[in-house]
Order: sequence, then structure tokens, then C-alpha cells
Amino acid sequence: MRTLDFARTVCERHHPGLVKALEDVPYAEREQPGSPVIKLFRACGGVGLLVPAEYGGQGADPLTAIRVQRAIGSLSPSLAAAATMHHFTAAMLYALAAEPGRLTEAQLNLLRDVVPQQQLMASGWAEGRTRANVLTPSVTARPVEGGYLLSGVKKPCSLSRSMDLLTASVAVPGTDGTPELAVALVPASSPGLSVHPFWGSGVLAGAESDEVRLADVFVPEELVVRTAADDPHRLDDLQTAGFVWFELLISAGYAGAAGALVGQVLEHGAGSAEERATLVVECEAAFGLLEGAARAARDEEPGEEAVAAVLVARYSAQETLVRVTQQALELLGGMHFIRSFDAAHLAASVRPLAFHPPARRATAEPLLGYFAGGPLELA
Repeated sequence: MRTLDFARTVCERHHPGLVKALEDVPYAEREQPGSPVIKLFRACGGVGLLVPAEYGGQGADPLTAIRVQRAIGSLSPSLAAAATMHHFTAAMLYALAAEPGRLTEAQLNLLRDVVPQQQLMASGWAEGRTRANVLTPSVTARPVEGGYLLSGVKKPCSLSRSMDLLTASVAVPGTDGTPELAVALVPASSPGLSVHPFWGSGVLAGAESDEVRLADVFVPEELVVRTAADDPHRLDDLQTAGFVWFELLISAGYAGAAGALVGQVLEHGAGSAEERATLVVECEAAFGLLEGAARAARDEEPGEEAVAAVLVARYSAQETLVRVTQQALELLGGMHFIRSFDAAHLAASVRPLAFHPPARRATAEPLLGYFAGGPLELA
């Protein structure tokens, strides 16, 4: 399909060799536990997509990033899901690094190593808890001499077995004793951090979404990003930006999976011309909404408007892509379903978009209030 070819061209520009490397692995192997797709992503320079050039990365803007994600999702939905967790974490941390004096030298040194060493960053935020905001703290931090002891469980946690660094949102005591949001940077080799089997589904099984446990993991003070005294809302602002990045990237990956299945319909000439055209129009319209939200995120400061736009695009895509993939399977027919693992698997791989936070029911009232003229107040 022409638009997928374009997305894959963009992907090749930023990750040379990745498209072919993924295509050379049978689809079923890409999507199973122990899949090589994350290793291939790392080998083709995947970790630097959103890392600024001064840190050795490519500094891609949101529009470019979702096109790369669409290409990856069309080839490996598992890899698209895993890459999202690394990318949105990178977007937040390097935004902080751009502010002189904002991060400690120890924090900056960790970020300087990411691209040269092709290190992957996993997210220990609330992603995976359906009713939660993606940025809600999911790990507790107990102050001790020189730093904090972190305890908690993140399940599922994509990249759990390949990560080099875990970023965890934590609540730490502020100067007046009240809890304040902070971000802990936890090397994956830290004593007390362990990974355990969790993911039981055959869908997205290559994303390494297992359980990460933290049992009194010591993190020194200099690896905890605190709210700045002169800008107490800076982490809140970054949460907004991170939220927008996450919703765009995760949705684009699923749009790629749906596009790959629609591409099979076109390749096989299944159904009537009108039916095929309807599938293409709906699939392209869903991604077009995401592109519009990405342009807004690229050109404007992140705020309520950007969050509302990305939620509209995400929820619209969530419905449209499921409908498109089910119609595509029907047009391809029963024998194709029986004989082709990837067709049925691609269709199933689109459904988990509904499980990523925030759940639609959790944002219904805030969105109604926003479109009625009030503030967008997400929990």
C-alpha cells in the first residue's frame, strides 16, 4: 500500500536496514516470546529516534516519529508497542536535559550514554493500569541516607528483559513535607530489581511485557529528578508533553498493524472495488487524524488543546481500526484466515489499543467539560 511504503521509506531513513531485517524474520517469529525484533531495533539505531542531535540522536519531530511507528507496527506490532515505551520516556528526559542546570551531572551522564551504547529505557509509570493516567506514580520511594529505596511492581513492563534503564515516577517528600512528583532513573542491573514472567497472551508477545519488581532498590539522590524550586510546575508540564507523545506513538503502531492487513486485502484483490476503497479510506482517515494531532504537537506548546486533540485522534482510531481489521478479515475469507497466521494475528494486535490508559470512560466527563468550554481536568 502506497502510504505504508512511504512510512517504511521514512523508517529506513532513520533506522537503516530495520525494515528488511524485520521482513527477513517470519512474522510468527517476530511476534512470539523471545522474538529478535528488539535486538534488531537496537542494532539498527532505533533508540535514538527522539534523542536530540547533541546527544547523538536524530531529534525526530512528532510527525516523523509516528510515521516511523506506523512502519514498525505494520511489520511487528510487538516492536511498535515496546518502542513506544522507550521513545516517550526519551522525549520527557531529554526535554529536561535541554534546560541548563536542570539535571545533575550523573543524570546527564546516563543520558549521554543512551545512543552511543544503544541503551533502551523502559517505563515504570502507570501504563498498563486501565483506569489510571499513564503518568501516575506506580512505585513508592522511602527516603534513606544518600537517596531513596524504591519498592513496587510494574506489570506489564515492556522491554523488561532488554532494558538498560528503568524510569519510574515516584512521590517523594517536598520541602514542606507534602508529596511531590519525581522521576527516578534506575539502572536495570540495580540490586533488588528483578523480572518475572507475566504476559500470557499470544498477542504482542514479542514486546517483553513481563513483570518488573523493585524490592528496596537503592537510587542515589542524584539520579532522582525533582521538581525545581523556581519552577514547581515543570514536571507537570513535561507530563503533559509525555502524555501527548505516548498517545501518538502507541496509536500509530496499531494503525500500522491495521494498514498491513488492509494491504493484504488490496494485494489479494479481495471483495469489490467499493469495499476495498472503503477500507483504505477509513484506515487512512484514522492515521490522518493522528497526523493532524502530531502536527499540532510539533507546532504548538503542549497544553490542553494538544491533549484534547490527541485523545480525539486516539479514541477515533481505536474504534475505526478494529472495524477496519474485522472487515478486512471478512473480505479475505475463511480459507485465508485458516491458512494465514499473520492476518488473524494482525487483526488481534489492533485491539489492545483500547487497554492503554486513559480508558475512554475515564476521560468522558473531562472531555465533555472541555468541549463545553471548561478546563480539561484529567485525573
